[in-house]
Amino acid sequence: MQALRTDTESMRCRGMIGTGGIGAGSFFLLSGDHTLGREESRGGRFLDRRDYCKLHIISHYVQTLLGPGFETIPLGRVGDDDVGTKLLSEMEEAGMNMKYVRRSPGEQTLYSFCFVYRDGSGGNLTTDDSASAKVEAAFVREAEPEFARLAGKGVALAAPEVPLKAREAVLELGTKHGFLRAASFTSEEMASAVGSTVLRRVDLLGINADEAAAAAGGLLMGGEGALEAAEVAAEKLHRAKPDMVITITAGKSGSWCWDESSRYHMPIFEGRVESTAGAGDAHLAGMIVGMAAGLTAREAHQLAALVAGLSVTSPHTINKETGRDSLRGFAQACGAKLSDSVRNLLEE
Repeated sequence: MQALRTDTESMRCRGMIGTGGIGAGSFFLLSGDHTLGREESRGGRFLDRRDYCKLHIISHYVQTLLGPGFETIPLGRVGDDDVGTKLLSEMEEAGMNMKYVRRSPGEQTLYSFCFVYRDGSGGNLTTDDSASAKVEAAFVREAEPEFARLAGKGVALAAPEVPLKAREAVLELGTKHGFLRAASFTSEEMASAVGSTVLRRVDLLGINADEAAAAAGGLLMGGEGALEAAEVAAEKLHRAKPDMVITITAGKSGSWCWDESSRYHMPIFEGRVESTAGAGDAHLAGMIVGMAAGLTAREAHQLAALVAGLSVTSPHTINKETGRDSLRGFAQACGAKLSDSVRNLLEE
């Protein structure tokens, strides 16, 4: 895939170091529409969809869209198994620096089993004793020479599916070495994140509607109340760090972006929807790409909505067809109104 047309002189960052889950999964389509019972046996079939975990998804888009002149250094662990071997190969093929992705002998690679109903809803079961659970703060600190090498020109990414202490270590090193610091938290983590000091070390926070609802104290994010709940969440989050850029994705309601002075809304770009899994991670990746390339938060939000919109046209949680040409074609097909800066990134 062709990388975006970036200007080296205007680039804010030239590398990203991040931690989060590295793993895979399967999608299983259930027969029948009723909710799966506690002791029920149910038939179904596996779907031809590839599932990936958060660090892999975000890192893939960042690396491939910013190209070989940008260095992506994931910090993580996989098991000594066939799943781990395949994932390492795919990440290396995308151009990532794999020096700090280690195999953990005797451990299994993070794996998720996703069950899907015929209407597209569903849930997933994820291993919590995988190699990703063994990513520790001490392991992250081994990469400090890379932070020092990219001082003032890096992105620090703290994504879920590894222990919070390891993610805090990434943000601490990013702070020490003058990085743009990006993070996300699960719904279960949001309340503690709001009540702690961790958000003070975050410049870009990317969360979804459910995570925002948790930050807002349990308000519902659906329908007409979506904006109200998002605003409550953003207000609470900005108390921790007023200049933090916050994005909240809310499915068909589109997404919102707050910087320290304004709120922006982006509707979804209408296209063929194969699967919405991974769209939130694609959106955060688009924000990172845009801000690393020197875009304003508002402009990066446009790019993020475009990357997320194209991601759902693939059945897989990484749309490997995403690149400059495909994004430009998708934007044209959707009649997307983009800023000159975003259009310049998509030029032939």
